[in-house]
Amino acid sequence: MKYRDVDNDGTVYGGPMYYLSKGINELVAAPIGSILGIIFAVLCVGASLGGGNMFQANQAAAQVKSMLGMEGGASGTMIGIVMAVLVAVVIIGGIKRIATVTEKIVPLMAIIYVVAALIIIVLNIGSVPAAFGQIIAGAFTPAAGVGGFIGVIMTGFQRAAFSNESGAGSAAIAHSAVKTRYPASEGVVALLEPFIDTVVICTMTALVIVLFNMNGTFTYGDVVKNEVLIDGARIGGVDLTSHAFDDALPNFRYVLTIAIILFAFSTMISWSYYGLQSWKFLFGRSPTVDMAYKIMFCLFIVVGAGATLDSVIRFSDAMILALVFPNMLGLFLLFPKVRQELNRYLAAVKANK
Repeated sequence: MKYRDVDNDGTVYGGPMYYLSKGINELVAAPIGSILGIIFAVLCVGASLGGGNMFQANQAAAQVKSMLGMEGGASGTMIGIVMAVLVAVVIIGGIKRIATVTEKIVPLMAIIYVVAALIIIVLNIGSVPAAFGQIIAGAFTPAAGVGGFIGVIMTGFQRAAFSNESGAGSAAIAHSAVKTRYPASEGVVALLEPFIDTVVICTMTALVIVLFNMNGTFTYGDVVKNEVLIDGARIGGVDLTSHAFDDALPNFRYVLTIAIILFAFSTMISWSYYGLQSWKFLFGRSPTVDMAYKIMFCLFIVVGAGATLDSVIRFSDAMILALVFPNMLGLFLLFPKVRQELNRYLAAVKANK
């Protein structure tokens, strides 16, 4: 918020590409900030097309295909075309319409998912301590020894960055557009997001899957292309979560499919805004530049829906994790500015201003 741009019509442009270029250039004479800003913007466009688009489309299509008994990449492509049309209707409407759609979709999606996970956990409350024990044992005492331990750490970093985007800087693009008197106040609000994402939602999901596997339905180490072997079939990603929910709550996969589609849709339209902001930082703010990105974004939905999970997740992991490096370097250099803004905000709170 401190370093964002605001047009005469009130349109806001913000995010790491702006605070890296403006903030760091204030501190050092060399154009280090401008270079970091450009690197971040390029990577953010890639991340918006990967984790914020292709992965979401891939998993939504996988769940729909699983529910309807469809097979093959062609069916995924058809589902992707439908999703691309729906997303195009929203993102062409601009940021205000995106906000209107997401504020209605996200709470519904979260409530459906959390309530179902809580029901499963409560029904199996006696096994929850053992499930936590398996999670901790798997994280700190992997059977493969040192090599496995390092692999677990790397996978953990990838999944954490992908899940809550902490340190990636993507959410800062959305937070820069809010209206508040003190930039630090929005920073405090943003701290809640990783807690909800990872500590609450991801822990619930992990417990549901581990509880599903308490009787050894599959082997945790038997991972091929992000899949496990269940009843002779290789299952991965959202299909594994769907199996776990459906095992405890028969036919819940139909409700879960709706929740996953809503989640994917809301994530895609949010990430389209992140990517568009970065795209405009690189190529300007003309209507032509704007439309070029939106068309490209919608085309990648079709590609993601028809591609394999392994290829999509590798690209998505690389892009989102790469965002961390220029952003964290910038945050380290700009820490004095953060402290200055936080002190100003805390002083205002104490003075009731």
